[in-house]
Amino acid sequence: MIRMICLLLFSLLITLPASANDRLPIHSPVPGGVAVIPLTGVAMDNAPQVHYQGNRVLVTRYEGQWHAVVGVPLSAKPGAHHIEVQASAPRQFSFTVLPKDYETQRLIVKNQRHVNPNPDDLKRIDREQQQILAALAQWTPKNYVPLNFDLPAAGPLSSPFGLRRYFNDQPRNPHTGLDIAAAEGTPITAPAEGVVIATGDFFFNGNTVFIDHGQGLISMFCHLQRIDVALGQSLKRGDTVGLVGMTGRATGPHLHWTISLNNSRVDPKLFLPVIPDK
Repeated sequence: MIRMICLLLFSLLITLPASANDRLPIHSPVPGGVAVIPLTGVAMDNAPQVHYQGNRVLVTRYEGQWHAVVGVPLSAKPGAHHIEVQASAPRQFSFTVLPKDYETQRLIVKNQRHVNPNPDDLKRIDREQQQILAALAQWTPKNYVPLNFDLPAAGPLSSPFGLRRYFNDQPRNPHTGLDIAAAEGTPITAPAEGVVIATGDFFFNGNTVFIDHGQGLISMFCHLQRIDVALGQSLKRGDTVGLVGMTGRATGPHLHWTISLNNSRVDPKLFLPVIPDK
């Protein structure tokens, strides 16, 4: 009898949907944040397709219900927004984007070409930007997408996400990642499982690795001293990606970690189990 009960429990466990998640990202519906939206009333038999501003949205099962995990772009205006849900019948779910003010950061960059690139640099930057945007917009169908991330390098957090940046007193785009001020040569590890979809040596980002975690959730690691992975390589949580460096536009050794979700850059802290204070 006991053996039959154990076999029944085991069979139930192995038939649970692969998309079940033990924790969702922190719900922070602000520009550069993540909106976690329960899809109340949507049948559980098949995962629905969800879109926001024309981009496919990550959907996961959590506590017996589908949830849309929506990346809110930094350019989003506060107010009413909505997602389109394609299930047995099309539906809209509304959510409110709240205002958020990000701090200002001023940096001194010694290499003037990293502030005012010359014409040849601009041609290179344009080519590389197309590659970077294509990688960050990648969508790969996947039943299970990890939403619980580890910090990819050991070190203090230096520049938070969303900073309004000035290089040599000239305004530049907001900081779309989280900086970890680790020493040069510090190992960088995969924050969760994924596949390497691109690598490169870019003008601003230096040595860079892109990891696809599935359903439009992408990690980008910049300024590496060395890349230790290959295109198409599958990674487990904790596998070595490379070493911290200061290649590209960097004022010192650090890891710049960007997370892209439905082609929106969002705060990586929202995927960590505990938000570090610094």
